[in-house]
Amino acid sequence: MRNKSVTPEAIPLLPKKTAYSAKITVTPVSRGKRGIRVQQRWIFALMGFLALFNAYTMRVCLSITITEMTVPINTSQKIDDTCQIDRQKDESTKVNSTNQVYDWDESTQGIILSSFYWGYVLTHLPGGMLAERFGGKYSLGLGILSTALFTLFTPLAVEQGGSTALIILRILMGLGEGTTFPALNAMLSQWTPPEERSKIGSMVFAGAQLGTVFTSTLSGLILHYASMGWPAVFYVFGSIGVLWFIVWTMICYNNPSEHPFISEAEKKFLHERMSEHTHQKPPPVPWRYMFTSLPVFALIMAQIGHDWGFFTMVTDLPKYMSSVLGFSIKSNGYLSSLPYLCMWFCSIFSSWLADWLITAGHVSRTNVRKLGTTIASVGPGIFIVGASYAGCNKYTVVAMFTVGMALMGTFYPGMKVNALDLCPNYSGSLMAVVNGIGALTGIITPIIVGELAPDSTNDQWRLVFWIVLGVFLVTNAIFVVYASGDVQFWNDPEFLMNLKNGGKDSRREKEKEQYNQC
Repeated sequence: MRNKSVTPEAIPLLPKKTAYSAKITVTPVSRGKRGIRVQQRWIFALMGFLALFNAYTMRVCLSITITEMTVPINTSQKIDDTCQIDRQKDESTKVNSTNQVYDWDESTQGIILSSFYWGYVLTHLPGGMLAERFGGKYSLGLGILSTALFTLFTPLAVEQGGSTALIILRILMGLGEGTTFPALNAMLSQWTPPEERSKIGSMVFAGAQLGTVFTSTLSGLILHYASMGWPAVFYVFGSIGVLWFIVWTMICYNNPSEHPFISEAEKKFLHERMSEHTHQKPPPVPWRYMFTSLPVFALIMAQIGHDWGFFTMVTDLPKYMSSVLGFSIKSNGYLSSLPYLCMWFCSIFSSWLADWLITAGHVSRTNVRKLGTTIASVGPGIFIVGASYAGCNKYTVVAMFTVGMALMGTFYPGMKVNALDLCPNYSGSLMAVVNGIGALTGIITPIIVGELAPDSTNDQWRLVFWIVLGVFLVTNAIFVVYASGDVQFWNDPEFLMNLKNGGKDSRREKEKEQYNQC
């Protein structure tokens, strides 16, 4: 059994073989009564999931709302056979609003959509270092709160300052949200035992997909029915973000030792399962070893591939649905959300399968990470390009986008949890580096779309999708060659302290021997 160190006396009311496999344990209370105690690592997982859920609602809502904030492209001037669909059929019941629309061309819209990532990449590293030193609770919470407040101010900023004010506000939102992934990773390293890493990690990271699903669907409905018009989108999602922050500060804590409500049995279990590689106060981050590690380089490349494809779809799929396929705003919301819903289902299923393959000894952790990343790279790239060749058959196009994005769900038990494999003690800083570099693609991809598809024709978008496929293939090839699922030697505090005190770097030679054997 995987938890052999746990004795039956630790939880007397459950058989040993199921003591920690369930998400709810029964613990003894006074006077012989039984009480139900929810395991706190799953409470954290739920709130971490909702953190990313809210982060992505506030990040993505502009992508679909901007289609109603701007003057539509004149389809009569298009130069190819872009689909001409009758929008009036679904627009007949739309509530009219008096909100101003803006004459922003595709290039300006690309800059607006990319501006979020200008701030986003800057706070990754500080956020990760603060989370490792002081804990991720407030590093994460205050970042989400600031993003929520800026979301609430968006309509006023646009009214007063137009596109310039919106760009500045989106940069500020990115600064707040840049701490999200590093802080979550730092907390995951304290709350996630190795045998549950794929399940809990994928559950938390799945908030990105479901947040996108919720945003796309609800934004379409709000834009269709709300008399207030597009400002209502920002008021709704900003308010939800503030509510999340209040609950988060009340029930979540940095690690099990700080938590006032955790059971002694769960605290003991987490300590025993994680004490080997996770320490409360490790030495300073070993930057030299981190930046010269081949598995870290492979992870960075995989993150670039993931973000290039994911950000292209998240940021610009609503524009493609509207400008190329001609869907109404209501249909756009439903159809833009469908691929991410399927992506979520795939991530959950594949994460449970990944943990089973690893714990049962059928496939090594390294090969599970490589397999998940390969499926999530090659599959989506092929189907996204195929969608651009499907013509105006909207059902075929939506189906191909949906299948492609569903396969992207295997990224989460693949490379997304790999930072926790490599160095649990410094996973916040490593995630800051990896996710920060990957987020640079969020700056590039909207601008590329604006420049390569100024008329939003199908031919122009096809080139965009071919570039996505090329990036997927190159970055995945690097990951397959150099990735690892093993804890790296520089995660060990004893090795780092010995090196600091003048000891020899004997582990580097051992690492080289391991690579030669592989």
